[in-house]
Order: sequence, then C-alpha cells, then structure tokens
Amino acid sequence: MPLVTSEKMLADAQKGGYAVGAFNVENMEMVKAVIAAAEELHAPVMLQTTPSTIKYGTLETYYAIVAAEAKKAAVPVCLHLDHGSSFELAVQALKAGYTSVMIDGSHEDFEGNIAVSKQVADAAKACGIPVEAELGKVGGKEDDLEAEADTNTDPMEAKEFVERTGVTSLAVAIGTAHGFYKGTPVLDKERVSEIRKVVSIPLVLHGASGLSDEEVRECVRRGICKVNFATELRAAYTDAGKKLIEEKPDTFDPKKLGVVGMEAVKNLVMERMKVCGCDGKAD
Repeated sequence: MPLVTSEKMLADAQKGGYAVGAFNVENMEMVKAVIAAAEELHAPVMLQTTPSTIKYGTLETYYAIVAAEAKKAAVPVCLHLDHGSSFELAVQALKAGYTSVMIDGSHEDFEGNIAVSKQVADAAKACGIPVEAELGKVGGKEDDLEAEADTNTDPMEAKEFVERTGVTSLAVAIGTAHGFYKGTPVLDKERVSEIRKVVSIPLVLHGASGLSDEEVRECVRRGICKVNFATELRAAYTDAGKKLIEEKPDTFDPKKLGVVGMEAVKNLVMERMKVCGCDGKAD
C-alpha cells in the first residue's frame, strides 16, 4: 500500500494501549528488513531517518526506497523525519514526500522550542502531515546533537507546549538517552503517567536501545504510543557483517553482507515489535 501518515497508527495505538515501533534505517537493506518484520508480524510500522542519514543519502533517495517497498507491503508503513534539526529541513522532508516529521527544538529554551515547533506544525498541517516535537532533553548523542539527560519533561510545561504549538505527538524526557547506556538507566516512569493526565496527544519514547523489555512495556502501559529504536539496529546490522567476514574472510560480494545484515535487523525488529505490543495490530 502507499505510504501512510502516522496519525491513524498512533491514535489506534493510544486507544489500544500499545506502541508503534519506529525504526531508524540507514540503507535499502535495513528498509527491507524492517518492512519484512512488520509484514511477518502484521504490525503497523514507522521507518525513520535522521539528519546525518539524510546528509549521507538525501531525502529523495530514502523516500524512493521506502515508498517502493511500502507499495508492496500489506501493512501500513510511515516514513518519518527523526530529529529534524530545522524548519527548513522539515519543509524539505514534506516536499520530498515524508508522511510524518519531527522538529527537535529541545536544544532551544522553552519559548524558542515553542516558536520553531509551531512553525513546523503550521506548515505540516497545511499538507495534512503530523508533527512530533520534543520537550525536555533526552541525553546522549543523536547525530551532532549532544545532551545531558538532566532535563526531564515537566507535565504542566508539556500541556502548555502542546496547546500553543499544535503538534500531534510529543517526545518526552524521563531519563532515557540516545545511544547505548554506560550504566543502568534510572527511568522516571511515573512522569509518563503524570504527563498523560494533562496531555491528550500520543507520547513518544526516544532512546529505547538497551532498555529492558519490562521497562519499555511499563512505559507503554503508562501511555507511550511510539518507541524509537536506532543504535541497536545499526549494531546488529554491522555485527552480522563482521561475523561473516570473520568466518569467511574471502567474502567480497556486498550482497552477502546485506543478506546477513537484513536477517539480524529483521529478527531484532520483530522482538522489539512484540515488546511494544504492535504485532497483529495492522489494519
């Protein structure tokens, strides 16, 4: 089917008490693997690209790959701009055909974040495309943005932020971080419940690579409707290639590396979808 927006899949997840898995993809193989996992589990799915991935491959190239694969799929597939770093990039993604965009103004102060998020939300609304924003700081490193995980989202600020910007989903900071965790993360899961009481739009959890299944499940129970996975997919893809070269050092065909990479990513994505509870939830 053609690409769909994230609006219905996140609304359904909110109603159904599960979360949609959102997976960062870097190449054709990862796109195929994520969609194959979604088809096998009959799950709705979001594929995402960050600014550094776009710089590597362009918005148009990723759109073409994902749109071609989505067309063959029997499940809803959404293409999302993850951590959009500017109003300009968000607009370029809309023009390229992305069906969901994120504007990350979390490095700005509260008013600055509201201003840029509203600007993107207004532009996207005119095209019928949903917008995710981030309030509070999710620590670790995402592309070139680095943050300390020390600014958890304030529920009342979240309420005001959503009312003033018109965004359709909100990434919240509860102690997660981008990348792999060095120690054991301490999540303020109660904060998800507090935000959920005052914010009606779907909530998003970033930095889920490396969290325990139980922690992800509890966050979903408390109101998270979308969970992002990036770092662990990259690691799974690359580790599979390394293992093949270790076992068969004379491997030179990139397709052989792609095949093992796809298998590793597909298996991981299926595990994560089951944890999010979105398996069997495709229309």
